Amino acid sequence: MKGGIVMGKVITIGREFGSNGRAIAQKLAKVLNIGFYDKEIIHLAAEKTNLSEEMVQKADESKANPWFYEIANYDIGRGYISVETVNDAAFRAESKVIKQIAEDEDCIIVGRCADYILREKTDSRHIFIYAPLNFRIQTVCKRDQLSERDAASVVKKMDKRRRQYYNYYTDRDWNDLRQYDMAFDASIFSVQEAVDLLAAVYRHL
Repeated sequence: MKGGIVMGKVITIGREFGSNGRAIAQKLAKVLNIGFYDKEIIHLAAEKTNLSEEMVQKADESKANPWFYEIANYDIGRGYISVETVNDAAFRAESKVIKQIAEDEDCIIVGRCADYILREKTDSRHIFIYAPLNFRIQTVCKRDQLSERDAASVVKKMDKRRRQYYNYYTDRDWNDLRQYDMAFDASIFSVQEAVDLLAAVYRHL
């Protein structure tokens, strides 16, 4: 407890697309009986801005697009005194949501540079889940009922999008495993084994 506010224990999970990172995170939250935040952050961030949920969804986990602007801070007599991209506005709002959630409750937070945003939070651990490309392609094939060719295209596209987003907003390398507290290859564990591993990490916080 700090100043009347509960300081939550948090596990953040970065993940390569198709590595089962979201499934692991979701099951972990259920086992621990704590909050799970992924796309829920989009809705909460939209509430904190003048952006629609659809706009936040479009900008979510995407680096700034110089052609996609939100005009803000109109000052009478001076006109528009600041201009920022929708992506930047969404990232700023999502960052505020993540920090607030991390103070209010124990939880699992997926993606959205949460490891960087909460890098100074001592009662948090930052995990990165990866897997060989073929494993991820097969996972997406089964999960989304896609051909191998289409699944491979989606995996590469989503990895590129997440890498560009993370690198742009953090000035870090998304694939540099040294910056995380733990990183592991999901292909060598079952989902339950991965959950058991991370539950132990959480309980030692």
